[in-house]
Amino acid sequence: MNKIFTYSVIAIVSSLVLGISLTYLVISGKDKNGAIETTSPPAETEESANHPYPPPSMDEVPEGEEGELIKLGLKYVTETATALDGYSGNNLSCASCHAGGGYEEPLDLVGISKTYPQYNPRAGREVTLEERINGCFRRSMNGEPLPEDSREMKAMVAFYDYISENVPDGTTERPWAKLDRSKADIENVDIDAGREIYNKACISCHGENGDAGNLALWGENSYNIGAGMARLRTAAGFIQAYMPKMEIGGYSQGSLTDEEAMNLAAYINSHDRPDFPDKIYDWPKGDAPDDAAYETLAGNKDQEKEKEKEKQ
Repeated sequence: MNKIFTYSVIAIVSSLVLGISLTYLVISGKDKNGAIETTSPPAETEESANHPYPPPSMDEVPEGEEGELIKLGLKYVTETATALDGYSGNNLSCASCHAGGGYEEPLDLVGISKTYPQYNPRAGREVTLEERINGCFRRSMNGEPLPEDSREMKAMVAFYDYISENVPDGTTERPWAKLDRSKADIENVDIDAGREIYNKACISCHGENGDAGNLALWGENSYNIGAGMARLRTAAGFIQAYMPKMEIGGYSQGSLTDEEAMNLAAYINSHDRPDFPDKIYDWPKGDAPDDAAYETLAGNKDQEKEKEKEKQ
C-alpha cells in the first residue's frame, strides 16, 4: 500500500513539473515565433520632451504585424551589428550616430520619413528613404545593402514612419536635427594637436587604438572612407556639437573650439579605414565639397577641362 501511495505521489509531482516545463516552453517560444523581443524602449529625455514634434512612445505601438515591424525596426537601429550581422560589416550601429534609436540627440531621426524622397548631391539625383538607409549600410556600416522588399527593410521604414507620425506631411527640412558642418580651416590642420585632445578626452571610451568595441573610430571595424564621417567638416561639426559625452580631460560637450574639433577630426581620419570602391561615382555633377576624402570621376573630368582651358 505504501509503495502504491509513493508511486502515485511521484507520478503527480512529475506531471506537475512536466506541465510547468511545457507551459514555459510554449510561452518563451512566442518570442521566437510570435512577438518580437526588442531592446527596452528609450526613456523620455529632456530633448524628446522639448521636441517640436515629440515622437510617440514605444509603449503606444499598435498590436499586430504593424507593431511587430516597428519593434523589430527599433531592434535593428539599436543593435545593427548583431541583429543584422549578415548586412553590417563592422561593430557600429545606426545608434552610434543617431542616439536612442533616433529618439534623441545627437541627430534624431524624427520626421525622416516625411522628408524623403529628396535630392542627394552625393548621388546626383533624388533618392528614396530605402536608398538612404542602404547608403548607411554600405558606407557607415561598411556592409551590404538590405533588399528593398525584405522584412528587414520594411521593419526599419516602419520604425521611422512611427517616430515621424507627429511631424506634418509635406515637411522638407528637419532643423531640430540639423548638423552644422564645421567652417574651420581644413588646409592647415594640426594632427599632433588632435592627438593630444584625443588622448585627453576620447581615449577612455574609444580606446588607445581607436577600435573600442562598437565605438571604433578607425580600423576594420569602423566606417569606410565613403561615409559622411570620413569628411573633415562633417566629423568636426559632430565632434564640436556632441563630444565628449562626459566631462573629461578638461573638456565637456560643446567646449571644443572650431579649430580643436577640426584638429581632432583630422587626427581620427588620418588613420587607415576600409575603402569604398564605388566612391569614384560620388558627386557625378562635379559638385563635391572641399572636404571630400577622395577624388571622383566627375572631379577628375573638371580638372581635365581646366587644364585644357589653360592650354588654349
